[in-house]
Amino acid sequence: MRSSLVIAAALALGCSGSAWAEPTVNGGIGLANCGKLVADLKPDQGLDHLPNALLFYWVQGYVSAANVYLLNEYTNHVDVSQVDDKKILNLVVDFCKANPDDKPISAIDKFIRTAKKIKVKEDDTFDPWEQ
Repeated sequence: MRSSLVIAAALALGCSGSAWAEPTVNGGIGLANCGKLVADLKPDQGLDHLPNALLFYWVQGYVSAANVYLLNEYTNHVDVSQVDDKKILNLVVDFCKANPDDKPISAIDKFIRTAKKIKVKEDDTFDPWEQ
């Protein structure tokens, strides 16, 4: 139910032309300008605040996609349990305050590079595009 409300609200905001929603429509909130986005994020409100939820769910998808690459190239992956809303929201807010001309994706790329990885056997990896 909650995710349906978030999706409906995101679609409505994406069509409203609000300043922070535009990158969400064109390429994802991770490509938004930090200087503009940071004013909309409110980590203390958690996922009940729509911009927070949009960013967090975007990060979950981005890390999941990165894990496919990591598994196939390095036989390891990011422990997705490290991707909790408080940690991610604070990480992006801190990064964006310090780097207003950058994009949140830069903070998440750094998070992925430095996150503790789980090693797996090569036999446990898969290539979803391999036939």
